[in-house]
Amino acid sequence: MTAERTIETDVPARLDRLPWSRWHWTVLIGLGAVWILDGLEVTVVGVIGPRLTDASGGLGLTDGQVGLAASIYVIGACLGALFFGHLTDRFGRKKLFIATLALYLAATVATAFSFNPMWFYACRFLTGAGIGGEYAAINSAIDELIPARVRGRVDVVVNGSFWIGTSIAAALSIPVLNGDLVPEDLGWRALFALGALLGLGVLFVRRMVPESPRWLFIHGHEDEAERVVGGIEREITEETGEPLEEPRKSIRVRQRRVVSFGEIASTAVRRYPRRTVLGLSLFIGQAFLYNAVYFTYALVLSTFFDVPDAKVGYYLIPIGIGNFLGALFLGKLFDTVGRRTMVTASYVVSGVLLIGTGLLFRADLLDAWTLTACWCAVFFFASAGASSAYLTVSEIFPMETRAMAIAAFYAVGTGLGGVIGPALFGRLVETEKVANVVNGYYLGAGLMIAAGLVELAIGVEAAQRSLEDVAEPLSAEKAAAA
Repeated sequence: MTAERTIETDVPARLDRLPWSRWHWTVLIGLGAVWILDGLEVTVVGVIGPRLTDASGGLGLTDGQVGLAASIYVIGACLGALFFGHLTDRFGRKKLFIATLALYLAATVATAFSFNPMWFYACRFLTGAGIGGEYAAINSAIDELIPARVRGRVDVVVNGSFWIGTSIAAALSIPVLNGDLVPEDLGWRALFALGALLGLGVLFVRRMVPESPRWLFIHGHEDEAERVVGGIEREITEETGEPLEEPRKSIRVRQRRVVSFGEIASTAVRRYPRRTVLGLSLFIGQAFLYNAVYFTYALVLSTFFDVPDAKVGYYLIPIGIGNFLGALFLGKLFDTVGRRTMVTASYVVSGVLLIGTGLLFRADLLDAWTLTACWCAVFFFASAGASSAYLTVSEIFPMETRAMAIAAFYAVGTGLGGVIGPALFGRLVETEKVANVVNGYYLGAGLMIAAGLVELAIGVEAAQRSLEDVAEPLSAEKAAAA
């Protein structure tokens, strides 16, 4: 494109009116599977935490250093989200969701060959950077390709698939970390290598997912957008044997190449200040809860209940399943009952249940299995809430800033909740005092409840609405001015 032009297109309406098809399943598998990898990555460190603190494991880290490794991973994810998020809005969704997955694969393989703490930290940072970049590119692409009427449930379930990865990691940790089957200094390395193998499979499927037509027509490639949408329509028509209904709406946009950081900041702070507060609240609450509470659970089990390292996976499997089931069963309600009601309920209910769990733990009324049962109940609701944070931010900001908005809110929210949380809880567990850990639980519960109340007060109802109706593209305003 050599100059900005104003065009009129019905691409968004054509995408939103498509019936569900095999093509949509390809998108979900190719793009959504990254959350399984992320769950695998993060849980591996939590599961093998006790092994990493064992001198026979090869690194001999302290409990605090295990928490530090988790924080470094989150720092990498935050910075990666910001860096790759900007590139995603500038150069397209597909280029970046290929590049970020390649970085993840390389860093994960390198982690398996860690020979000292500094190498391990560096690899965790780069792995996190790849995953952080994935969050922006993948959430943008999925929401721009999935029909509006099912966008909520699809996004919630896709983000909730993170917990499939956690269950896989927990299950594999049982035989792999068994010193009788695999040498103690090799078992945890094998888990990281497995993540790379799964990533290669995802990369193969992902190559078949097209660039977002919404990104294409705004950035001067309307002919390519027409070709992509036309190909999807022909494939679906052949599959169903029925003609598609005519699109009912079009949009005029002024094409452009880039959006400056100044315009991104102005959109968030001046145009949508309430939405900015909403996004930050949701991300900070869920990031602290999960990064602080869940990912140090292996240390809690070994410290307070003397659960052997090789058996920690038995307790994490049901928690992972409970998380995924929450996203699976509650996801549909985000499209039927509505965003505002469901986001509020998932955050507030999970916070209240967490307070109850803390009270029972402090009163010494729980053992390892009953504490796990309590966590299953908490995370059944919390997982839907955490997934809805990504859905919310993706929907409530204009298309030109979508990836960067996801990246920025993820980075700020996770930076505050995710970096501080693991390090703080690692220290709390090291004190070996139940009261200290429970106080940390109360802090996480308070943040979740507060975020739910913010959603209730200023949430945006986006259920079954076109992305362009929820947040008008900046380019559309330019077209009106022209």
